[in-house]
Amino acid sequence: MEARVGIVGAGPVGVVAALACAKHGMRVVLFEAGREIDHSPRAATTHPSTLEMLAGLGLLEEFESVGLVARHFQFWDGATRTLVAEFDHSTLRGETPYPYVVQTEQHKLSEIGLRRLAAMPGAEVRLGTSVVDVAQEADRVRVTAAGPGGEERQTFDYLIGCDGGRSTVRRCLDIEFEGYTWPERFLVLTSLFDFQSALGCRERSYISDPEEWTNLFKVMGDDLKGRWRAVFPARGNETDEEAFSESAVNRRMSKLCGRHPMELLAHRNIYRVHQRVAKAFRAGRVFLAGDAAHVNNPVGGLGLNCGIHDAIELAQTLHLVASGQAGEELLDRYERRRRPLNIEYVQQQTVANKKRLEERDPKVRQANFDELKRTAADPQLHKRFLMRTSLIESARKSATIA
Repeated sequence: MEARVGIVGAGPVGVVAALACAKHGMRVVLFEAGREIDHSPRAATTHPSTLEMLAGLGLLEEFESVGLVARHFQFWDGATRTLVAEFDHSTLRGETPYPYVVQTEQHKLSEIGLRRLAAMPGAEVRLGTSVVDVAQEADRVRVTAAGPGGEERQTFDYLIGCDGGRSTVRRCLDIEFEGYTWPERFLVLTSLFDFQSALGCRERSYISDPEEWTNLFKVMGDDLKGRWRAVFPARGNETDEEAFSESAVNRRMSKLCGRHPMELLAHRNIYRVHQRVAKAFRAGRVFLAGDAAHVNNPVGGLGLNCGIHDAIELAQTLHLVASGQAGEELLDRYERRRRPLNIEYVQQQTVANKKRLEERDPKVRQANFDELKRTAADPQLHKRFLMRTSLIESARKSATIA
């Protein structure tokens, strides 16, 4: 008998989980509270290890066609406007068929995946339907969902919660979300201005500054004409209105590139940033993946990638158990593989990335720059650095955990 899997949340992690489970022959129902996919600026950098997984699902060609292939990224000293170091993913040739990142907005991955799911006979997508309660017995999970027709109840063999940092599934399981919230919020300003021509920077650049760091990167936008996202820390007492004001936007953008035309500003967003990991990724027949299991600051672009790795690992594990190739004790392996690696490769790395950008001590800043220069200049260190930041090392280590 085919396993029946419920998945909560049609962000990219939930959609990838649904596709991977359906491709393994499981029957899938994907619940999404929204009536359509959220297009607000969120994650956009997809690393080589994740591109391999998307290729395995047959998504990569279309995914690349609506994004930007970026081979290089840079670190800059914002105080002096000088380049510190550049890294080149082509050094990973021989380690991966995709020695580059693809900068594609996450809503595009969700929409590509939803179109594929719609053509699969064993998959059902329920937009505008939110899961409000989860209960489980020894051999099944009972889900209460609220949709256009009112409340309904469905039963599944397994349930995957991919419903974000405020996960209803995690709350129903009463799993603690361990960690902390950063005191400052992150401000995202999206502009049609061509920063690459103005600054001579790459499509992905990290700008260290003791007063106000910036994460600057390019995406293509829905019109595929290109736009840039600049991420800044908001000041502790800065209101939304103050952060979004013309004077504040001008101050931040002009610090990057001189005068920035206000008419080229396309979008403004501000949000709280957390470093948290669920105390458990599994409770019985219910699992957490993506932001429901772990959240982190976005410097380095690791959170979404780690979530997709969760989805692929979990789909494979459920397939082995549901098909009788392994016993139910294998279900524990998902947490053994995914939780420690998130802490080691994502939580620790993104905290270190942020601290490097915001460092105020001149001696420590210079030591950081010297280390980046030394790493970029040495072929072995350069490759080792990219193996870690691209999560290839993490994916390989995961496969060794029994």
